[in-house]
Amino acid sequence: LCYIRDLTDGRLWSSGAQPIRTRPDWSRSSLALDRVTLQRADGDIETRTEITVVPGDAAEVRRVTLTNSGTRPHDIELTTYAEVVMAPRSADRAHPAFSNLFVETEWHAWCSAITAVRRARTADDVPHWCVHVVDAGADRIGEVQWETDRARFLGRGRSVQQPAALDPGVALSGTTGPVLDPILSLRTVVRVAPGQSVSVA
Repeated sequence: LCYIRDLTDGRLWSSGAQPIRTRPDWSRSSLALDRVTLQRADGDIETRTEITVVPGDAAEVRRVTLTNSGTRPHDIELTTYAEVVMAPRSADRAHPAFSNLFVETEWHAWCSAITAVRRARTADDVPHWCVHVVDAGADRIGEVQWETDRARFLGRGRSVQQPAALDPGVALSGTTGPVLDPILSLRTVVRVAPGQSVSVA
């Protein structure tokens, strides 16, 4: 998931229809052989999300391009959210809490990435790794924030539609390690000048 907040106007939406169900000024989606493209407009900002899978590298790339059609610059905050599953589907469905106990996360500031490793349970197990990285280029403002604890991100009794991490003024906690319910979440802020486009991958 990708949450988008216009810090200039205070508007909040998501790159697709879910999880924030904010009604856009207009929206469209298209499916091609190599990508899915989601487009929407919210005030002065048009959001274009391109999703591509790279099978040879077991990778998915999501590029969010923000275009400012207004007359003043906008500071835009993007927050990602992904739940970690590094086990066979049947094992995760049968015992998700037990499966999560073997996942450990780590932050790597030099490349703005979170890694998660599923520790081996037996001597025959091969460790599994995954990485979540954000690249905002030269348009980034400030440092990237991160979170790997689902409970801290969502908050008590809340869901992905209204997580505590998106309350105004709340920063991601930077929690890593052997958290009980791991997620991968990164937050970056970019400045989009009038008539310009900025891409975050």
